[in-house]
Amino acid sequence: MKTLICGSMAYDTIMVFGDSFKNHILPEKIHMLNVCFFVPEMRREYGGTAGNIAYNLQLLGGAPLIMATVGEDFQPYSKWLDKQSLDSAHIKVIPDTFTAQAFITTDQDDNQITAFHPGAMSAAHSNSVHDAKDVSLTIIAPDGRDAMFLHAKECSDAGIPFLFDPGQGLPMFNGEELLHFIELADYVAVNDYEAQLLQEKTGLTLDTIAGKVKALIVTLGSEGSHIYTEGKRLHIPCVEASAVTDPTGCGDAYRAGLLYGISQGWDWQQSGQLASVMGAIKIAHRGAQNHQPSREEIAQRYQQAFGSSINLG
Repeated sequence: MKTLICGSMAYDTIMVFGDSFKNHILPEKIHMLNVCFFVPEMRREYGGTAGNIAYNLQLLGGAPLIMATVGEDFQPYSKWLDKQSLDSAHIKVIPDTFTAQAFITTDQDDNQITAFHPGAMSAAHSNSVHDAKDVSLTIIAPDGRDAMFLHAKECSDAGIPFLFDPGQGLPMFNGEELLHFIELADYVAVNDYEAQLLQEKTGLTLDTIAGKVKALIVTLGSEGSHIYTEGKRLHIPCVEASAVTDPTGCGDAYRAGLLYGISQGWDWQQSGQLASVMGAIKIAHRGAQNHQPSREEIAQRYQQAFGSSINLG
């Protein structure tokens, strides 16, 4: 059985400015901003929530099935997916559009200026969950607004359990809409900032939200994560990384670990611990899809971190 990954496919163009933005932006002129940053270092990475999650789940031996919309410039990414043996049967090309793209400029203080073009992602609602076969689990990650509503309803109607992961798309929804997703979902995953925003928008505490789903997962960066389930709060420690190089895609790697654990029927402590291992492996590499550990290496990292063994597919 397969895990359906509904979310975005995107190109991330990352540029590095060797100075501080604050040295080139005059506060008294912010109303008429006109600046140019010289960025001699630039790289283009494959990204997007669906692509990142599927890549990590494939590393674990899971069976990811990507559902997304892309533009006519998708061919290089498509070749990369083929090389990784990732199923792209439900990736739809939208004519006369670009694939979603993020243009990120980072200064020496780790401040970032990002421009995001949704492109073909805005047409993600043209895909239907009902077209995917042999699906036993789904994640609804940040995607086009209409698509997130549609795919949640389709999963609910079909009786397919799903993890709701609003991510950076959370501000698109008001409190009533977020409650709608929570009522339909089996699991909810957010980071600590998103958890605060989720509480403010819905007017509910984390404990109350957790009571509406099988599990609520809140990631806390270097502090690990909390999993609220069956009236308890489990603490999942952060696994020490071999290097802290690039946090881009760490949350997606973590979610892949969760999905693998759910699909295997593991308990939440073990699933969360695998998720933590995946985040630690990812953060040591630049880009969201450049780490290539074997399953044996992942299992070894788990053993080292938690003193127990796991069996990966």
